[in-house]
Amino acid sequence: MKKNDPLIKTLLVLKKLMDVCACPWTVIGGVAASLLGKPRFTADVDAVILIDLKEIPQIIKNAVKLGLKPRLKDAEAFAQKNRVLLLRNTENDINIDISLGLLPFEQKAIENSQKYKIGGLTINLPKVEDLIIFKAVAHRSQDLIDIQELVNANPKIDFKYIKKTLKEFASVLEMPEILADAEKIFTKEDK
Repeated sequence: MKKNDPLIKTLLVLKKLMDVCACPWTVIGGVAASLLGKPRFTADVDAVILIDLKEIPQIIKNAVKLGLKPRLKDAEAFAQKNRVLLLRNTENDINIDISLGLLPFEQKAIENSQKYKIGGLTINLPKVEDLIIFKAVAHRSQDLIDIQELVNANPKIDFKYIKKTLKEFASVLEMPEILADAEKIFTKEDK
Protein backbone atom coordinates (compact mmCIF):
# COMPACT_ATOMS: atom_id res chain seq x y z
CA MET A 1 0.00 0.00 0.00
CA LYS A 2 1.21 3.47 -0.85
CA LYS A 3 0.79 6.78 0.99
CA ASN A 4 -2.00 7.95 -1.33
CA ASP A 5 -3.96 4.68 -0.95
CA PRO A 6 -7.41 5.45 0.53
CA LEU A 7 -6.95 2.83 3.27
CA ILE A 8 -3.57 4.32 4.25
CA LYS A 9 -5.15 7.79 4.37
CA THR A 10 -7.93 6.42 6.55
CA LEU A 11 -5.44 4.65 8.82
CA LEU A 12 -3.54 7.94 9.13
CA VAL A 13 -6.68 9.79 10.25
CA LEU A 14 -7.51 6.96 12.68
CA LYS A 15 -3.99 7.15 14.13
CA LYS A 16 -4.34 10.94 14.53
CA LEU A 17 -7.63 10.39 16.35
CA MET A 18 -6.05 7.82 18.66
CA ASP A 19 -3.12 10.18 19.34
CA VAL A 20 -5.48 13.06 20.18
CA CYS A 21 -7.59 10.85 22.42
CA ALA A 22 -4.49 9.23 23.99
CA CYS A 23 -6.21 5.87 24.23
CA PRO A 24 -4.66 2.43 23.80
CA TRP A 25 -5.70 0.83 20.48
CA THR A 26 -4.92 -1.67 17.77
CA VAL A 27 -6.11 -2.26 14.21
CA ILE A 28 -8.02 -5.51 13.72
CA GLY A 29 -10.21 -6.86 10.91
CA GLY A 30 -9.35 -7.17 7.23
CA VAL A 31 -6.49 -4.66 7.29
CA ALA A 32 -4.70 -6.55 10.07
CA ALA A 33 -5.42 -9.90 8.39
CA SER A 34 -3.98 -8.58 5.11
CA LEU A 35 -0.82 -7.30 6.76
CA LEU A 36 -0.20 -10.31 9.02
CA GLY A 37 -1.52 -13.01 6.69
CA LYS A 38 -2.35 -12.81 3.00
CA PRO A 39 -3.26 -9.52 1.31
CA ARG A 40 -6.93 -9.33 0.40
CA PHE A 41 -9.51 -6.73 -0.49
CA THR A 42 -11.08 -4.91 2.41
CA ALA A 43 -13.34 -1.88 2.18
CA ASP A 44 -13.13 -0.63 5.75
CA VAL A 45 -10.88 -0.19 8.77
CA ASP A 46 -11.57 -1.89 12.09
CA ALA A 47 -9.94 -1.07 15.41
CA VAL A 48 -10.43 -1.81 19.08
CA ILE A 49 -9.70 0.86 21.68
CA LEU A 50 -9.78 1.14 25.45
CA ILE A 51 -11.76 4.11 26.76
CA ASP A 52 -14.30 4.95 29.40
CA LEU A 53 -17.76 5.24 27.86
CA LYS A 54 -18.08 8.79 29.16
CA GLU A 55 -15.29 9.74 26.70
CA ILE A 56 -17.41 8.87 23.64
CA PRO A 57 -18.73 12.43 23.09
CA GLN A 58 -15.17 13.83 23.08
CA ILE A 59 -13.97 11.12 20.69
CA ILE A 60 -16.83 11.97 18.33
CA LYS A 61 -15.97 15.69 18.51
CA ASN A 62 -12.30 14.95 17.79
CA ALA A 63 -13.25 12.57 14.97
CA VAL A 64 -15.41 15.23 13.29
CA LYS A 65 -12.54 17.76 13.49
CA LEU A 66 -10.35 15.23 11.66
CA GLY A 67 -12.90 14.57 8.90
CA LEU A 68 -14.50 11.44 10.36
CA LYS A 69 -18.28 11.67 10.33
CA PRO A 70 -20.55 9.47 12.47
CA ARG A 71 -22.52 7.06 10.27
CA LEU A 72 -25.58 7.14 12.51
CA LYS A 73 -27.69 10.05 13.65
CA ASP A 74 -27.24 9.17 17.32
CA ALA A 75 -23.79 7.62 17.15
CA GLU A 76 -23.15 8.25 20.84
CA ALA A 77 -26.21 6.30 22.03
CA PHE A 78 -25.43 3.49 19.59
CA ALA A 79 -21.82 3.32 20.81
CA GLN A 80 -22.94 3.32 24.45
CA LYS A 81 -25.34 0.44 23.82
CA ASN A 82 -23.38 -1.65 21.31
CA ARG A 83 -19.79 -0.73 22.25
CA VAL A 84 -18.92 0.22 18.68
CA LEU A 85 -18.47 3.67 17.18
CA LEU A 86 -19.31 3.78 13.48
CA LEU A 87 -17.49 6.50 11.51
CA ARG A 88 -16.85 7.37 7.86
CA ASN A 89 -13.82 9.15 6.43
CA THR A 90 -15.44 12.06 4.55
CA GLU A 91 -12.42 12.34 2.22
CA ASN A 92 -12.87 8.91 0.64
CA ASP A 93 -16.04 7.37 2.16
CA ILE A 94 -14.14 4.54 3.84
CA ASN A 95 -15.89 3.27 6.96
CA ILE A 96 -14.16 2.91 10.30
CA ASP A 97 -15.62 0.63 12.95
CA ILE A 98 -14.12 1.31 16.38
CA SER A 99 -14.92 -1.36 18.96
CA LEU A 100 -14.87 -0.08 22.51
CA GLY A 101 -12.87 -2.78 24.26
CA LEU A 102 -14.00 -4.03 27.62
CA LEU A 103 -13.00 -7.65 28.01
CA PRO A 104 -9.72 -8.69 29.64
CA PHE A 105 -8.83 -10.39 26.34
CA GLU A 106 -9.22 -7.10 24.43
CA GLN A 107 -7.12 -5.28 27.02
CA LYS A 108 -4.39 -7.91 26.76
CA ALA A 109 -4.51 -7.89 22.95
CA ILE A 110 -4.00 -4.12 22.93
CA GLU A 111 -1.22 -4.32 25.51
CA ASN A 112 0.54 -6.97 23.41
CA SER A 113 0.03 -5.15 20.10
CA GLN A 114 3.11 -4.32 18.07
CA LYS A 115 4.11 -1.37 15.93
CA TYR A 116 3.88 -2.02 12.19
CA LYS A 117 5.09 0.28 9.42
CA ILE A 118 3.07 0.61 6.25
CA GLY A 119 3.03 3.36 3.63
CA GLY A 120 5.15 5.68 5.78
CA LEU A 121 2.78 5.22 8.70
CA THR A 122 3.23 3.31 11.96
CA ILE A 123 0.12 1.59 13.33
CA ASN A 124 -0.58 -0.90 16.10
CA LEU A 125 -1.35 -4.47 15.08
CA PRO A 126 -2.25 -7.35 17.39
CA LYS A 127 -0.13 -10.44 17.77
CA VAL A 128 -1.15 -13.03 15.19
CA GLU A 129 -2.60 -15.24 17.90
CA ASP A 130 -4.83 -12.46 19.19
CA LEU A 131 -6.02 -11.60 15.68
CA ILE A 132 -6.91 -15.26 15.14
CA ILE A 133 -8.96 -15.15 18.34
CA PHE A 134 -10.76 -11.95 17.25
CA LYS A 135 -11.50 -13.61 13.90
CA ALA A 136 -12.65 -16.91 15.43
CA VAL A 137 -15.07 -15.14 17.77
CA ALA A 138 -16.48 -13.01 14.92
CA HIS A 139 -16.90 -16.32 13.10
CA ARG A 140 -18.00 -15.16 9.65
CA SER A 141 -16.93 -17.12 6.57
CA GLN A 142 -14.31 -14.47 5.66
CA ASP A 143 -12.94 -14.66 9.21
CA LEU A 144 -12.37 -18.40 8.87
CA ILE A 145 -10.57 -17.84 5.56
CA ASP A 146 -8.46 -15.15 7.24
CA ILE A 147 -7.57 -17.57 10.05
CA GLN A 148 -6.35 -20.12 7.49
CA GLU A 149 -4.20 -17.48 5.77
CA LEU A 150 -2.81 -16.25 9.10
CA VAL A 151 -1.87 -19.82 10.02
CA ASN A 152 -0.28 -20.37 6.59
CA ALA A 153 1.78 -17.17 6.82
CA ASN A 154 2.91 -17.58 10.44
CA PRO A 155 4.48 -20.97 11.17
CA LYS A 156 5.33 -20.26 14.82
CA ILE A 157 1.86 -19.72 16.21
CA ASP A 158 1.08 -20.49 19.86
CA PHE A 159 -1.87 -22.81 19.25
CA LYS A 160 -2.09 -23.71 22.94
CA TYR A 161 -2.81 -20.07 23.89
CA ILE A 162 -5.37 -19.71 21.07
CA LYS A 163 -7.20 -22.94 21.98
CA LYS A 164 -7.31 -22.04 25.69
CA THR A 165 -8.75 -18.59 24.96
CA LEU A 166 -11.22 -19.86 22.34
CA LYS A 167 -12.39 -22.57 24.73
CA GLU A 168 -13.30 -19.81 27.22
CA PHE A 169 -15.13 -17.75 24.57
CA ALA A 170 -16.95 -20.84 23.25
CA SER A 171 -18.17 -21.65 26.74
CA VAL A 172 -19.26 -18.12 27.70
CA LEU A 173 -20.94 -17.45 24.35
CA GLU A 174 -22.39 -20.98 24.19
CA MET A 175 -20.91 -21.34 20.70
CA PRO A 176 -18.79 -24.51 20.62
CA GLU A 177 -18.31 -23.97 16.87
CA ILE A 178 -15.90 -21.10 17.65
CA LEU A 179 -13.34 -23.58 18.95
CA ALA A 180 -14.35 -26.50 16.73
CA ASP A 181 -13.99 -24.60 13.45
CA ALA A 182 -10.65 -23.08 14.46
CA GLU A 183 -9.34 -26.48 15.53
CA LYS A 184 -10.21 -27.89 12.09
CA ILE A 185 -7.89 -25.29 10.58
CA PHE A 186 -5.15 -25.98 13.12
CA THR A 187 -5.44 -29.74 12.57
CA LYS A 188 -4.84 -29.28 8.83
CA GLU A 189 -1.56 -27.57 9.71
CA ASP A 190 -0.47 -30.34 12.08
CA LYS A 191 -0.59 -32.94 9.28
